Amino acid sequence: MVRTESTMMPLGTRAPDFALPDTEGKVNRLADFAASPALVVIFMCNHCPYVKHLKKALADFAAEMMPRGCAVVAINSNDAEAYPADSPEEMARDVAAFGYPFPYLYDESQDVARAYDAVCTPEFFLFDAGRSLVYRGQFDASRPRNDEPVTGADLRAAVEAVLAGTTPAADQSLSVGCSIKWKAA
Repeated sequence: MVRTESTMMPLGTRAPDFALPDTEGKVNRLADFAASPALVVIFMCNHCPYVKHLKKALADFAAEMMPRGCAVVAINSNDAEAYPADSPEEMARDVAAFGYPFPYLYDESQDVARAYDAVCTPEFFLFDAGRSLVYRGQFDASRPRNDEPVTGADLRAAVEAVLAGTTPAADQSLSVGCSIKWKAA
């Protein structure tokens, strides 16, 4: 397990557009979430131990926040040829197994990950109603084998701020996880 830290895209960056298929083949676009006052974009995959550590908590977090107006979408940008556990078919199995209430999209070209400057899984981006980046970083301080409880405290506080009409604290902690598995050039 090689530890990779997020690059921390500058706050205020506009959400890059995307049009990606979910596990049922439906294309999801950034514009589909326009009515939501907050949008969480998660870069994740199936096989990463850091993501596995959070899967149930991610489903629970989304199930709590989505009815309150926070849209959530997850994107898998890993090379599925080199990492078959991250194929769209395996993604569909994860959706069923963990009950993800959010769309889980496949970025086969990896262009969306590049547009977001995403480098690790999991990596979290929170955009306000105008789709300006207000939070990027970790879910919480829990990591595999560090004995910290999985609470989602960091992302939760940021979402709560946006839903309350305020700006999240600018002091934000890096997300840490596995590197995105880039295709060979």
